[in-house]
Amino acid sequence: MKRIVTILAALSLCGLQLPMFAQNFGITGVVNDNVGPLIGATVVEQGTTNGTATDVDGRYTLKVSGGDAVIEVSCIGYVTASFKASELPATITLQEDSKMLEETVVIGYGTVKKSDLTGSVGVIQAEELNRGAVSSPSQMMTGKIAGVLVTPASGQPGASATIRVRGAASLSASNDPLIVIDGVPVTKDGGAGMGDPLATVNPNDIESFTVLKDASATAIYGSRASNGVIIITTKKGVGTGLHVSYSSSYSVKQNSSTIRMMTGDELVSYLSVSRPEAVKYLYVNSEGKATNNTDWQKQIYRLAFNTDQNVSLYGGGKYPFRVSLGYNFDQATIKRGDNQRANLDFSFTPKFLDEHLSLILNGKGIYQHTNWTNTGAVGNALAFDPTKPLYMGKDKVSNCWWNWVDAAGNANTMASVNPMSSVYDFTDAANTWRFIGNAQLDYKIHGLEDLRLNVNGGIDYAKTRGDKYNEIGSISAKRESIDRYYQYANENLNTLLEAYIDYNHAFNWCDLDVMAGYSWQHNKVSYDETQYYNAEQRGQQEDIYQVVPNNSKEYYLISFFGRINWNIKSRYLFTVTFREDASSRFSPKNRWGFFPSAAFAWNMKNENWLKNATSVSALKIRVGWGRTGQQDIGDDYYPYLARYVKSSNTITQQNMGNGWYYTLGPQAYNPNLKWETTETINAGVDFGFIKERLTGTVEVYYRTTYDLLNTISTPMGSNFSDAVISNIGNMVNKGVELSLNAVAIETKDWHWSIGGNVTFQDVKITKLSNQDETASYLGVTTGSGMGGTGGYTSLHRAGFTPNTYYLYQQAYDSDGNPLENVLVDRDGDGKITESDRYMTGCSPTPWMYYGLNTQLRWKNWDFGINCHGSVGNYALNKTRMGYSVSWSEDYTKSYVNNLSSQFLIPGWDDPISTSQKYSDIYLEDASFFKIDDINLGYTFHFVDNLKLRLAASVQNVCTFTKYTGLDPELTASDGVDDNIIPRPRMYTLRLNLTF
Repeated sequence: MKRIVTILAALSLCGLQLPMFAQNFGITGVVNDNVGPLIGATVVEQGTTNGTATDVDGRYTLKVSGGDAVIEVSCIGYVTASFKASELPATITLQEDSKMLEETVVIGYGTVKKSDLTGSVGVIQAEELNRGAVSSPSQMMTGKIAGVLVTPASGQPGASATIRVRGAASLSASNDPLIVIDGVPVTKDGGAGMGDPLATVNPNDIESFTVLKDASATAIYGSRASNGVIIITTKKGVGTGLHVSYSSSYSVKQNSSTIRMMTGDELVSYLSVSRPEAVKYLYVNSEGKATNNTDWQKQIYRLAFNTDQNVSLYGGGKYPFRVSLGYNFDQATIKRGDNQRANLDFSFTPKFLDEHLSLILNGKGIYQHTNWTNTGAVGNALAFDPTKPLYMGKDKVSNCWWNWVDAAGNANTMASVNPMSSVYDFTDAANTWRFIGNAQLDYKIHGLEDLRLNVNGGIDYAKTRGDKYNEIGSISAKRESIDRYYQYANENLNTLLEAYIDYNHAFNWCDLDVMAGYSWQHNKVSYDETQYYNAEQRGQQEDIYQVVPNNSKEYYLISFFGRINWNIKSRYLFTVTFREDASSRFSPKNRWGFFPSAAFAWNMKNENWLKNATSVSALKIRVGWGRTGQQDIGDDYYPYLARYVKSSNTITQQNMGNGWYYTLGPQAYNPNLKWETTETINAGVDFGFIKERLTGTVEVYYRTTYDLLNTISTPMGSNFSDAVISNIGNMVNKGVELSLNAVAIETKDWHWSIGGNVTFQDVKITKLSNQDETASYLGVTTGSGMGGTGGYTSLHRAGFTPNTYYLYQQAYDSDGNPLENVLVDRDGDGKITESDRYMTGCSPTPWMYYGLNTQLRWKNWDFGINCHGSVGNYALNKTRMGYSVSWSEDYTKSYVNNLSSQFLIPGWDDPISTSQKYSDIYLEDASFFKIDDINLGYTFHFVDNLKLRLAASVQNVCTFTKYTGLDPELTASDGVDDNIIPRPRMYTLRLNLTF
């Protein structure tokens, strides 16, 4: 850490200019610390800009004005030393500055020294982030912070990762953490490709992540903080003079794995034995071999390309500034899919009035163009007959892909579609423009500098325009009831105004920091005109098929908040916060929510009996309690209001002339809807030994969510729907977190650090309704349907983890082989019904997840590995269920009706029927261990502080798991593995240049 800081300090010298007087006295020497040579320490002639920096061996050479000149030797993290040039020692040893080395952590509405923290906070600094190709900041957090589970996005460019801070706190409302970027809470409604707020930030511009985990830390954000808070701080101008940084990466992506399906020959051989009557529907030559062995997955996938280009200019001095420009191009491994993003980021942070008035300006402009891939091509590639060719006849054009058609050329809508048709005949492209910015004034009152006034105004604006259609004349278009062209658009405007006053004074025996403020936030989403055209004559106004009126919705948040930090002799630390929020999503009688918190920490290291203990460098005990709320209850902004809404489908539309018009209908509502509240108790121990060579944290937490927002059934005639959202239910989430970091080797040439974290969690629903949940109440059905009767695969039920699988029990013979079409009759009534399903006790939620990382440096070489994994999470393998089948009468009929089918490799010949689609035979343990990335780099140090780093990395290296599906790390919260785009393996070459 110190080495990196010293190098950054050296970069500030690139703006130094030679003085206008003679330099005729030469000095030379070595600068060390207690470990060895200091790289990048600055040696400057006092009162001038004449200076230099030490090289990789700590050496320097400089000409100064004379022997009486005063030479200052400095380095960030060390006490500055001064000498007369004539008395300068050959070797200078700088001492650590404990105050400067004290890490400052960004928290809500301010900063605090890490040693003074009382809440549960995780921090990742820029130098700790992954060094491979990163398209979204969420990738930087994977496996890095205890209690933070990041599920990477699928292989679809522009897709969003899923982030959970200490598990789920809600069943029906959002479980996403609040994202705050440079003081602006951003929305997830950012338009196409920007559903992940983190994706709006150029990863190269990030200085640090701060994750607020427990309620004593998050309560300052009140109604938006039940799921944790992620604060992103971007880089600002530093140093003197002008600095330039350029980074460039080039990557090749390939699918790390695909589903092994039968070849054409294997399918012919298999059916020749099991169902010879079906072979005639395949394409077979005179020798009884398949005419084609088409690997449809190979046809739709490709080697994909990714590049990331970034350049930044920055400087410090009187007017610190930073401007950066970034471009990212990311192809999908499925053909015809890509995402392009351009970022412009600027910051300006000058100070005026004798540095009493600070101005902070931040702005981030983003343009994104997304060509979505047709994910349906993945399922079609598994289902389509491998004995069929790519093209219909000899004409190799896009609309002549081989497909099931009748003699007239009409598409068979019951048949699978040629995967290449799915890829090339479908277009869904969108352009999104977004701006996130804020202006902040911070004024220390003259004559009363302990009192500060802060005003912050922010904006988050996004606009999207897109088109979706099937190519004219294609099979995909013919399968539609009408050949349609769909245009969509939306805008999101999120504005913020906050002001607070802060009083911070150091007394003789304590430090007191008191803050109080006000916040106003407005969010408005507008869905512009959406039109369907006849695709044959698209663009002609008279051919409009449907007209959708403009639709918009909005909500307001008003808040009062405050915090008191009381530090007694740097030993006893007290923090009390409060926030009172009002949300327009609730009725006036339930609109306001009060969210307090309190925390205490005992910094034992500063006690007299431990202060001088050299083996213990840090020891602190923390306890905290707090409440947070939830007002993000879905897309309905007015659930408490009796109102009429626009119809949502053609059944409730009215045809008039050549157009269809929407009608209005009453909507179900609940005037008693109120805040969902989460209460958390947290306790932790922070420790450090052997001069911080070994550091870590142990935490335990107990979190209860009550007044859960849950959809319940309503008596007939009591409302305008058979179900309505209500506050019924409680849920408990408890866990243990452990983080450990060690510097195993620290010498002049070697540095080896190892880090890891592990989280144990237990999530249970304790109440879900007012009924007897042990007997008559089934629970809330969840999970995607598997076809046939049932329509759900899991339940929310009291006493179980959310989304616990609810399935039939498979029957087996005496040898342990599954019996075809035989399930266990659990209730003993002689038939298989819904009552024979059972709660399996398994869910997609792991009971343990962890992350590991290591960094090794030898001289100018660096090497790193990052890993993560989970234990106890299960997945329902729908892919295996759908394609590993025995040949039944139903499948024979499918071929008779000119449908197509394909099978997994022989050996996956599991029995299946409609009733067995909900059998627990397809429920698999999806625990895994992944090596996320391996990176290797070399840094060249040139003259005049020019530094060049060349690196290579591999991401998504390998996965160790017993799961038989494509990837055990599911993006779907319901735990059903269905038709995901493979996460690719990425090989990257990277260049970083700084001067």
